[in-house]
Amino acid sequence: MKINNSGKNSVLIILLIAVCALLLRFGIEQLIVSNMATNDSNAAVVLKSISAALENYSKDHQGSFPGSLSALTQTSPPYLDQSYLNKAPIRGYAFSCPRLDPAGYTCSATPTRCKISGSLNYTITTGGVMVSENCRNNDYPDKAR
Repeated sequence: MKINNSGKNSVLIILLIAVCALLLRFGIEQLIVSNMATNDSNAAVVLKSISAALENYSKDHQGSFPGSLSALTQTSPPYLDQSYLNKAPIRGYAFSCPRLDPAGYTCSATPTRCKISGSLNYTITTGGVMVSENCRNNDYPDKAR
């Protein structure tokens, strides 16, 4: 007597696909978390570099800060290797300095996609004081998914 195993084979294939999908989901999630941690660290380092360049410029110019970051890149030797503000997002973060005047500065780094490209909003102010806070998807209504 011949036994039909096609039903068993179909169930085994479905189970195999389900297990593979589950493993793939966890693998992708870990990859995103690892990438976010790397991007977060890089954003903090870039902001600290910008702050250090601004503070050094101020020391060399009688306590006065520049009006733009381009003043830091156009000296010889430059205080800063590149102007991070005029670039596309770097490693998932966009950089800005909403306040940059002779009295001081405030610069920030925000993830381009909260919880995907980064998890923290960073702000650094005059004197190199850095604060960070968790980003929220409602901070980016046009980019929330």
